[in-house]
Amino acid sequence: MKRYSKTINALPGTGGELAQHLIDQYQLPVTLEATDQGDHYDPQSKTVRLSAEYLNGKSLTAIAIAAHEVGHAVQDFQKDELLILRGKMVVASQRFQKIGAGIIFAAPLMTAFTHSPLAGVVIALIGFLSIASSVVVHFISLPVEFDASFNKALPLLKEGNYVTKRDLIAVRKVLLAAALTYVAAALAGLLNVWRWIALLRR
Repeated sequence: MKRYSKTINALPGTGGELAQHLIDQYQLPVTLEATDQGDHYDPQSKTVRLSAEYLNGKSLTAIAIAAHEVGHAVQDFQKDELLILRGKMVVASQRFQKIGAGIIFAAPLMTAFTHSPLAGVVIALIGFLSIASSVVVHFISLPVEFDASFNKALPLLKEGNYVTKRDLIAVRKVLLAAALTYVAAALAGLLNVWRWIALLRR
């Protein structure tokens, strides 16, 4: 993403302008706004959110990310089953993670109170599973992300001739990077679970 974030004045518009153009062209019932919480599409509020760098930027990365997030809006408009499933699992996972974090912290106290190491192990296991649920969500997100990049965003960019054939090579790489962000998140989640295991073993 950083490699192709260089400003290209020859591009017909910014990432935000492309996103709004696509929203209007395909009559998607969504809005566009700036965010400092990372680029994403919010299916609850029907909003495409782009960071200032991509909203106002004229770069291949800005164009690709904007099209990718609009791709999620298209998925929502088409009632994509995996997108709906991911949305439900995200909500459930967030609840489980909060419960899991509390259980992990309570495990040593429960063990001391009950004088049963087994009770602490069971509680800790429940906590780990709660935190690990986020990893499952990230892996489920992979097909959703690849679909948004290569079955939605890329065809939109090709059909509209928004980028040259030469630039499509770079755009494909950025779209792949956008799809793989959830792989990185899943790996980070696994490392977080392992960190908790290491702390409790001490």
